[in-house]
Amino acid sequence: MKAIYYTKYGSVKNFALKEVEKPQPKTTEVLVKVHASSINSWDWDLVRGIPRIYRLMFGLFKPKYNIIGIDIAGTVEAIGSNVRNLKIGDEVYGDISDSGFGAFAEYACTRENLLALKPKNATFEQAAAMPHGGVLALQSVEYNGGIKPGQQVLINGAGGSTGPFAIQMAKLHGAIITCVDSQEKFELLTSLGADFLIDYKKEDYTKNGKQYDLVIDLMAHKSVFDYNHAIAPNGAFTIVGGAVRRLIQTAFIGALITKFTDKKIGLLMHKPCTENLERLAQLHEQGKIKTIIEKVYPIEDTPLALQYLGEGKSKGKLVIKIH
Repeated sequence: MKAIYYTKYGSVKNFALKEVEKPQPKTTEVLVKVHASSINSWDWDLVRGIPRIYRLMFGLFKPKYNIIGIDIAGTVEAIGSNVRNLKIGDEVYGDISDSGFGAFAEYACTRENLLALKPKNATFEQAAAMPHGGVLALQSVEYNGGIKPGQQVLINGAGGSTGPFAIQMAKLHGAIITCVDSQEKFELLTSLGADFLIDYKKEDYTKNGKQYDLVIDLMAHKSVFDYNHAIAPNGAFTIVGGAVRRLIQTAFIGALITKFTDKKIGLLMHKPCTENLERLAQLHEQGKIKTIIEKVYPIEDTPLALQYLGEGKSKGKLVIKIH
């Protein structure tokens, strides 16, 4: 099978389209013929091997996984002997980051509990754009008991992979939404339901004196004490992504703030699973959310898509068409 393959960290120049052996499913796995995948920030981290702490999990001196990519949408081609809920021919989608990666390839093996039937009204490209970012958004808007109508919600880094889903879901809960990103993405954010916009190049949302009932930060790089200023009484702040040292700081100091004040500060622990994917598919089938895809690339141009995401220019999802 064809796959985008690499053997060392550093640059997309290290990636090449290569013929590799087709994987075979283990007893609790399914083999998926991948029709489409999509790019996530985690993929960019694995390209560079940065932050370096990730190398403790994914290969200290060279990549442990030579084929990366976490979002897939495709057709079940084979199943292991202990697979119970999926059958050959099912059209599925999912986030396979908890099963060894491998989405940038014609075929991928993954545990069946990381997959669900794709939304009936979604193309494979649309479905591939949903799993990682969509589930993160679903979990983030439910943080601290969920959003109540009329509450003020701020989403930092709102124009990337997860933000567009989070905006739509927060709007379903009746939130008043402030989005932080570059001005180039404002038109998209407004079209999705943003009520207020902040250009991060001109204004620091932690220093403008405004407070929010829920802050969802997808690009955290400031001190937890700065973030504390932006949280309203009885409000919450959750980091979904950002600088590792800020994640570590938030995990420890945020726990203390949570214990001794009326505010909750913490990390969102991503949980890819069938149940969340099924909920996401239902929202899409009901027309309550839609996928925002900026561009679809052929598999051989995956390195170009990775580089584009790494430059922070993407508006919504970048999708890889494989079959």
